[in-house]
Amino acid sequence: MTILLMSGLQIFNAHPALYWGNASNFDHPLVAICGFPDWATLAGSQWLAMGRRRHFFFAWLFVANGIVYTLLAVLGGHLRSDLWPSRQDLRRIGHSIWQHLRLRFPKGAEARRYNVLQKLTYLVVLVLLCPLIVLAGLAMSPQLDAGYPWLLWFFDGRQSARTIHFVCAFSLLAFVVVHLVMVVVSGLWNNIRSMITGWYDIGEEHG
Repeated sequence: MTILLMSGLQIFNAHPALYWGNASNFDHPLVAICGFPDWATLAGSQWLAMGRRRHFFFAWLFVANGIVYTLLAVLGGHLRSDLWPSRQDLRRIGHSIWQHLRLRFPKGAEARRYNVLQKLTYLVVLVLLCPLIVLAGLAMSPQLDAGYPWLLWFFDGRQSARTIHFVCAFSLLAFVVVHLVMVVVSGLWNNIRSMITGWYDIGEEHG
């Protein structure tokens, strides 16, 4: 994802503006910026061709990884048992938001499973953002559009697909940043240890 983001910013810098529809209206973009700094891009400030090559190569690795993860999640029951929120979970959204704002995290038996905010966030990422960013990326290819014209219809044009691709990329970046922050504030050592050893101290339940 790091290489995808940095090479994507390199590609974006070739024309740092976003539009809606099928054509670029240079006089009236949705968003126009000065571009991203060189340190945030991969392949150098002017090496667009290499940025595209790296982006496309790692994009297919991202797709392959996503397909394997999805199959394992569905066939192994992870999606149904761990990620799909129950009605009781949905009724606790307000409480969960309030607890997170107060930096109070589940303890005891409640810490053994994902809370409703985690479930909904993971579902949005897996079911919406990841498929959407891949489809939008495919829709930007003239060759694929020729073979699958429904891609352009679905996104209302190639420039719309580019804008959606950009928004999805930064949404995924925000997810990663927030995820890392939550790992730190909810107990850095406990979380890292659990990733390495599988042992997680659930602590005592709140009274």
